[in-house]
Amino acid sequence: MTAAAASAALIDELTTLAVKLADIARPIVLKQFRSAVKHEAKDDASPVTEVDRAAETAMRKLIGKARPQDGIFGEEFGVKNQDAETVWILDPIDGTKAFITGKPIFGILIGAVHKGQAVVGIVDGPATGDRWIGAAGQPTTFNGKYAFTRKGRKLKDAWLTTTSPKMFSPRNLTRFNRLSKACHYTVYGSECQGYGQLACGWVDLVCEDTLAPYDYAALVPVIDGAGGIITDWKGKPLDFSSAGDAKSRNVLAAADAALLAKAVAILNR
Repeated sequence: MTAAAASAALIDELTTLAVKLADIARPIVLKQFRSAVKHEAKDDASPVTEVDRAAETAMRKLIGKARPQDGIFGEEFGVKNQDAETVWILDPIDGTKAFITGKPIFGILIGAVHKGQAVVGIVDGPATGDRWIGAAGQPTTFNGKYAFTRKGRKLKDAWLTTTSPKMFSPRNLTRFNRLSKACHYTVYGSECQGYGQLACGWVDLVCEDTLAPYDYAALVPVIDGAGGIITDWKGKPLDFSSAGDAKSRNVLAAADAALLAKAVAILNR
C-alpha cells in the first residue's frame, strides 16, 4: 500500500482536520506549562499528567464529530475502531518529562494513517510556537514555509540527535554509540522536535529506540515531505499495517538515502 492510495482530496481533508486538532490541543497544553501540574507514573514508569489526558480527550471529540468513521489510537486512551480505513494516531504530549520540568522542546504529535500508510503528520511545539506539517505528495512546511533536509553530508560531517541515552536498551545503546562516534557531533534532548530539526536541514540524523507508533506516525510524512527518509534500524519502512499495535520499535531518520545507508551499516555491524 502506497500513499497514492489516498486521494488528494482525502489528504487535504485530513490535513485540514489535523491542523484543527493541533489548534485545539495547543492552548490546553500551554495553559498548564510551567505550572505545578501533578503527574503520576504509568505501568511502563513513564509520567502522565491531567494535561496529556485533557488534550487527547479534546482531539478525540473533534475527530468523532468530524469523521466518526475513523479509528483512533492515542497514547493515553488506547485504540478505538482500529480496523477503519483511516486511523488517527495521537500523542498529546510527546516529551512529558520535558513538559513537567519546564523545558519547551515537547510537542503534540498528530498522525493520520490511511490503509496502513502514514499520510498526514503534524509536529506541533506549543511552547516554541513552531509547527511542522507533512502530507503525502506535498512538501513539508515549517511555520508556513517549505522545509527541506540538507543533502550530501558525509557521515563524518553529520550532526546526529536523539532524546536521551536512557531510551536505548543496553544492546542498542552500544549500537547507537558506534553511530555517534562515526558522526561529527551528537546532540541530546531533542524529543520529537529533533525530527523537525532534520526536516529543516539543521541536523542530519535522528536515531532513537523504544518508540511506539504514537511517537513516530506523525513523523513519517514530515520527514518524507522534506526529502528525508525514515525507517527502522535495518532500513525497513515503519509498519502501520496494524494501527493499534503498541509494540516499541527503533527509528532512524536521515537527510538522504545515502546517509541512511551508512548509518544502517554501522548500527548493524
